[in-house]
Amino acid sequence: MKVKEFPASLYQSLRLRYGIRFGQRSDSKPEVPVIVSLTTIESRLEVVDLVIRSLLSQSVAPRKILLWIHESLLENLPSKLTSLQNEIFEIRTTPLHCSHKKLIHSLEAFPSERIITCDDDLMYRPQWLRRLYEESERYPQAVIGNQTRTIRTDAQGNFMPYEQWPVDLQGQDASPWVLPIGAEGVLYPPGSLNPLYSRDDLFLKLAPKADDLWFKSMSLLNGTVCRRASNCGKKGIPIMGSQKFSLKHENIKKDLNSVQWGRLVDHFDLRKYLSHE
Repeated sequence: MKVKEFPASLYQSLRLRYGIRFGQRSDSKPEVPVIVSLTTIESRLEVVDLVIRSLLSQSVAPRKILLWIHESLLENLPSKLTSLQNEIFEIRTTPLHCSHKKLIHSLEAFPSERIITCDDDLMYRPQWLRRLYEESERYPQAVIGNQTRTIRTDAQGNFMPYEQWPVDLQGQDASPWVLPIGAEGVLYPPGSLNPLYSRDDLFLKLAPKADDLWFKSMSLLNGTVCRRASNCGKKGIPIMGSQKFSLKHENIKKDLNSVQWGRLVDHFDLRKYLSHE
């Protein structure tokens, strides 16, 4: 987290915790037919309520907000999180430790719904959900990400290191080469992923720390278009103290994303699903 982000983070944290009351579903707020799904880890239990509060404060209401936690954490949840449970927000448990649980269980529970995943270290802007929903109305068959990378190969056709894949590349809104990044939110329409998406024996072997790459592979196998949202709005506000442990930093430092992408490419022969336009 950058120093310049501290004031906004502090202000928004105080506003969400002490400036807004959260109760049952508001009849005055329009509902959109989506499920918002996320997960968290033990080190973020004291701050993840801020994410939930930002989701409950959206200008439109989702049908459900599901927080998936490992079953061992159920007895350690702070009251500032559990007290937020209502008709919309629900905490569910899973035996999985990996980040893939933020999507796979919700896909199984709500196979006919659009599902939006988000991260547990950002407070999302009030128009975040509305914007993603409106984009999905324009492109109902596409996986849509507010943040993306573009997969790149060199002159010999070899995949370049993950860190050399451009972020939010302009002029390539929809392409087999677009990789949606989970942090700022990704919307998955029903049936957009190959049925193998829930095979934990495969994703724990091939991409145990790269759920974005796993789900991208599943969209490729299913022939689903991925695109960057054209109406992203402002980025989410980082939560102070939430970055003590981050898969992003670990994957980048050790270039684990490149390693895991290579495994996925070889196992599923993904090259045949990628074509230059």
